Amino acid sequence: MSDDDHANRLGGYLRARRALVTPDQAGLPAGANRRVPGLRREEVAMLAGISADYYLRLERGRDKNPSLQVIQSLARVLHLDELEQEYLLGLAASRPRPPRRRKPERVPARLHHLLASVQVPAFVEGKAFDVLASNPLAVALSPRLQPGHNRLKSLLLDPEEQAFQQDWMRSAEAFVAAFRKSIGDDIDDPRFVELVGELSLSSERFRSLWARHDIRGLDGGTADVTHPVVGELHLHRDKLPVDGLLLVLYYADQDSESHEKLRLLASLAETGTARVETGGSDIRT
Repeated sequence: MSDDDHANRLGGYLRARRALVTPDQAGLPAGANRRVPGLRREEVAMLAGISADYYLRLERGRDKNPSLQVIQSLARVLHLDELEQEYLLGLAASRPRPPRRRKPERVPARLHHLLASVQVPAFVEGKAFDVLASNPLAVALSPRLQPGHNRLKSLLLDPEEQAFQQDWMRSAEAFVAAFRKSIGDDIDDPRFVELVGELSLSSERFRSLWARHDIRGLDGGTADVTHPVVGELHLHRDKLPVDGLLLVLYYADQDSESHEKLRLLASLAETGTARVETGGSDIRT
């Protein structure tokens, strides 16, 4: 994470978001000589009803205590949704904290018992999307769901995971935005710093998405994936918070084609007969 991200998170967020708002969206003429993407600083200031000098101080980190009215005006101009406005408020209210040592994330025994008992792919992930525990059906669904893997790294760096996702571009966008939301104020957490640094060096897609400062919640939803053995699957995804961790479950509509494919995958996982060719190596599920 860059020094600017540490010292001036509010300014970095304002710069990133104004670059995404077009003059047309703001009701302004585009003009022929625009040299910056999105809105100029003075345009944001004018639309928000504040002085250009004050807005410049906000972006440069010289004023880190804007009023609620100013934050709401900026949120309106920058087309922020409710979650993004809440994030902006948090940046304006945040205060520097001393660096903290990373605390190990431990999966309670009851979660291990639950993973063993549920009949759907299920796993536990940490705050940085590290897979901490999983059941055999989750691993049969994707070998990247074995403990020790990081879901964000798999998505951005592993060609097999990219082929697994039917809409990889959209999945990457959502994941990076959820990762930034998960970080919150823990910008000095060693695990977050490590991941951001590694992915910034190795993934152009991550760099471009990280620069947008998108924010997305850690909610459930749906997942459309292509499994190398059973084919296309349309699955629901639920994420349940437990003791600071997330229990993630994938399941299909009852009696649907995807439900039957999950049953087949479970049967293959139990007998150990499914072999998946991946990059020249065999994985026995």
